[in-house]
Amino acid sequence: MKYKIVGDSSCDISKEMEESMNISIAPLYFSLDGEDFVDDETLDLDYYLDKIANSPNVPKSSCPSIQDYMSRFEGDHDWTFGITLSSELSGSYNSAMNAKAMFLEEHPDKKVHIFNSFGASSVEVLPALKIKELADAGEDFESIVKKVEAFIDDSKVMFVLDKIDTLEKNGRLSVMKAKIVRALNLKLILKANQLGEIDMVTKARGIKKALKKMVDEMENIGTISSNKILVITHCNALERAEYIKELATQKYNFKEIMILKTRGLSSTYTNDGGVIIGF
Repeated sequence: MKYKIVGDSSCDISKEMEESMNISIAPLYFSLDGEDFVDDETLDLDYYLDKIANSPNVPKSSCPSIQDYMSRFEGDHDWTFGITLSSELSGSYNSAMNAKAMFLEEHPDKKVHIFNSFGASSVEVLPALKIKELADAGEDFESIVKKVEAFIDDSKVMFVLDKIDTLEKNGRLSVMKAKIVRALNLKLILKANQLGEIDMVTKARGIKKALKKMVDEMENIGTISSNKILVITHCNALERAEYIKELATQKYNFKEIMILKTRGLSSTYTNDGGVIIGF
């Protein structure tokens, strides 16, 4: 049975993966200080990040439209699987659900399911990989939905930021705490829950120690097994991503470890030097 995967631009897959996995990405949109950006291949990420760094404001984001999703649901495939960032963080999930209802009215013979990833970035990539694995193995539509929903429930995300500018600007980190973090050269090891809330796991002085602590804490945060894939996404921090991969390879037995670059939405919050892991 032919299938297609549709994600929003918080799904930090590569262009090669888009083509090989038949994934279509619906972009989010940003506005900052009177300038508008589209989170697709036209986005000049370096310019966008520089503008964020030099602005006292946080970019305002808007989700893909119903039509953005509708147009991507079209095709000669029978099944469509949508994946969005957490419904607690964006209207992307609701937009995709509305598009699903309208699409099925026009195409009652098709099947569509929208997955709420309850996260962003690497934990959107993981369900896409799982869908492909199950569909290529010949699983039926209902079985894929059930297994991927359970897979999402078990997935975890952690991250280390080199810059805390966006967290400070949007109020997730107080001005006083931000000053202390900078003064002491502290790097925070953070995790996100399914409500979109950010919790601190621990902290370290210096980025290298923080990355090592994050890898060490993984086994305390979620399940690790030889059947799992570790996805590392980074914002202009390839060396750090490779260091995490090296540490995780030494300590754990993942089926595969992938390194990918963040798109615009993830880069907005990680800033330059930030890394995210999903497993």
